[in-house]
Amino acid sequence: QVQLVESGGGLVQAGGSLRLSCAASGLTLSHAMGWFRQAPGKEREFVAVVSRSGGSTDYADSVKGRFTISRDNAKNTALLQMNSLKPEDTAVYYCAAGLIPTKSPNYLYWGQGTQVTVSS
Repeated sequence: QVQLVESGGGLVQAGGSLRLSCAASGLTLSHAMGWFRQAPGKEREFVAVVSRSGGSTDYADSVKGRFTISRDNAKNTALLQMNSLKPEDTAVYYCAAGLIPTKSPNYLYWGQGTQVTVSS
């Protein structure tokens, strides 16, 4: 049974930083790992993705230069370092795993999400 568990969310002031972690279990193959977010009343949107090897990454324009995605395959963990946070980054952040690194939400597995709240 595949399970993705996010952690690291919380409340932070604008300009601050948070690091989200996604622990994956039950995956028999290496998967691309993505982060998405959903704010109240809005659709889920792409944030960042890292390839199976970790050698390739991609970001939404809104987070480029502020967020960094990485992975530790030995620990089956994906990380999202978020710096210079803005109130508009407030959302529930979801981790996802799939066979293809993509900006669309066509991922096989999803976590339950972790809340990130940025106060102004």
